[in-house]
Amino acid sequence: MKNDVSVQTPPKGWAILAVLGPGIVWTSELVGSGEVILTTRNGAILGTAILWAVLIGIFLKCWIGISGAHYTVCTGEGMIDMFARIPGPKNWVVWTVMVIQFISALISIGSLALASGIFLHSLIHVPPHVAGWLISIVALIAVWSGEFKILKTIMTSLILLMCMGVIYVAAVVFPPISDLLKGLLLVVPEVPAWAIENAGVSANPWNEILPLIGWAAGGFASQVWYTYWVLGEGYGMARGRGYGVPADVARLKRLNREDAVRIKGWTHVVYADASVAVFLTTLLTVCFLIAGAGVLRPQELAPSGPDVAVTLSSIFSSQWGRFGGLLFMISGTAALAGTLMVQLAGWPRLLADATRICIPRFSELFPWKTQFRLFLVFFFFTNMIIVFVFGFKPVVLVKTSAVLDGLLLTPLQALWMTVGLYWVMPKMFTAQVYRIIRPHWVFALLLGIAVLVFGYFFLFQIPAIL
Repeated sequence: MKNDVSVQTPPKGWAILAVLGPGIVWTSELVGSGEVILTTRNGAILGTAILWAVLIGIFLKCWIGISGAHYTVCTGEGMIDMFARIPGPKNWVVWTVMVIQFISALISIGSLALASGIFLHSLIHVPPHVAGWLISIVALIAVWSGEFKILKTIMTSLILLMCMGVIYVAAVVFPPISDLLKGLLLVVPEVPAWAIENAGVSANPWNEILPLIGWAAGGFASQVWYTYWVLGEGYGMARGRGYGVPADVARLKRLNREDAVRIKGWTHVVYADASVAVFLTTLLTVCFLIAGAGVLRPQELAPSGPDVAVTLSSIFSSQWGRFGGLLFMISGTAALAGTLMVQLAGWPRLLADATRICIPRFSELFPWKTQFRLFLVFFFFTNMIIVFVFGFKPVVLVKTSAVLDGLLLTPLQALWMTVGLYWVMPKMFTAQVYRIIRPHWVFALLLGIAVLVFGYFFLFQIPAIL
């Protein structure tokens, strides 16, 4: 029988650069309030001694995202649809995700609107809540169409703007290599007396470290969204699939060896794309940590209240004068606004998928784009409320959302992803095809480490700070 499944031939060598894109959007979400606010704050309070926390958080969480992208390239469906195939009571994983992520989305999106509004307020001198509303309106317009190419273009510009200054400042105040090496020793430093007495910081360093790990490389949702950006770019079996559609298992069963080899080539493309994202995220996050340690820490400054943008701007102004402070304000606003845009593009997709699976009647009543826009409008209006009510507690709100989205479900996500790659995927293909496209054993090893590491934080450290 003639094979009726068409898998596009993947690019090779330098040609891969022409199709990179999902990783850029992923980076713009991974580097947001967690880096601009939490990482810089941690550098000011605890210095580069916690470099290990940054690297662990980024690497292990990004590995979950890469694993999800591998699954999407091979099957043509996103991570939420994979969760629906996890063994156990019908859709129990998706129901769990939907409830917890709905709460996380409310707080996280609201915290970003608030934080970006405070930065914009420092630039144009309108009330912070009004600035937050303005950025929310711009973000709503930017993501309304649901088109991935538009989002990719905007995010590329914002990332370039964000990179322009922080790398320079980190280079100027770069610490001795020995200090950075000490930051890899898994040592939990003490909170300095000035931070406790003058900035109201808790004496327990985990109160600062856990939110940092929680939003280093984003949270649970960020790893789900990377599968959406892969769908939008059309890698492998994602080509022509669109959003809100489960895998065509019958079609996957008809794949032959030649198709599998092409899909394997597309997994290499996604690894290259993800590597760019991991590199940029790590570079920028470490730069924010170094900048905080090199500029704010000697001045005994720990950003916390509504003046967080002004405090952080001293990083740049200390090196470039008034223009430097202005540049940091613009870079910080770009980073936070970009992350807000991606979150407004990502969470409605996630929740529309979860609702479609758990409440089928929802997808029967509304087409996918309508589902997406209903959630988008809902979060737009909740942003308006949160920005107004919590206008003076940006760091508290950001830290809360970091723990909720970054640590609460992450160990389970790593476990579910392992089941998806090694139990769900084999059932969707012939044995011959799966042998070619199955993930390397390193995936299982690192996902297992992620389960243990984030499980430790969840079981032991979160209760301690609560």
